[in-house]
Amino acid sequence: MFLTADFHNHSCLSPCGSLELSPSVLVAEASRKGVEVLALSDHNCARNTPAFESLCVLAGIVPLCGLEVTTQEELHCLCLFRDAVSAMEFGAFVEDHLLKVVNKPGRWGDQIVVDAEENVVEEVPFWLGTATDLELTALGNFCLAAGGLFIPAHIDRPSQSVLSQLGYLPDLPYSALEVRLGTAGLETRGKTLVSGSDAHYPDDVGTRVCRLEMDVRDFEGVKAALAQGKVDR
Repeated sequence: MFLTADFHNHSCLSPCGSLELSPSVLVAEASRKGVEVLALSDHNCARNTPAFESLCVLAGIVPLCGLEVTTQEELHCLCLFRDAVSAMEFGAFVEDHLLKVVNKPGRWGDQIVVDAEENVVEEVPFWLGTATDLELTALGNFCLAAGGLFIPAHIDRPSQSVLSQLGYLPDLPYSALEVRLGTAGLETRGKTLVSGSDAHYPDDVGTRVCRLEMDVRDFEGVKAALAQGKVDR
């Protein structure tokens, strides 16, 4: 089967994300636009994945529960997991390695955790827009050991990407690479390429997608499609 996938989205938990983009709005927008495999990847935090996962299940969408981690080199990587439990465990690990700076909502944005009904559960007090002390190699090793997908984000972006920060793509066991536009002139080491909307507002959801050829409609099917390069951008 071929499923439409969106590998990169934020919610109202990310300080740069719109308060309108709750997990329920994210899932509803994705469903309306025909997205069948959907990732939630808030900055350095996975606390909205429980609501996200339950809503995806109700909508018949394969959830990729995770976060977008900022490494010590200040580049972004998607770490995506099979369920919210795994994502929350890895998210707690990432938070332990995050530079703790008190958030200033008026300057940097709100960081809201909600349930599936959009009730506010908590507000994360430390700023999620800073970097961790995890180097790219270490982050990849930890993510893969925890059963996750390790995907450097927006590698063709001129900031906060592996190529902008390091100047080259280290030879590491990436699950895939996320590309926003094209690969002309980019070093990709023959890795599978995926797309994500990097949505921060409801209208952004589903604007950059790819097609996966999958044998089974679940996380293992996604993992196998990436490993076998069965992706059409």
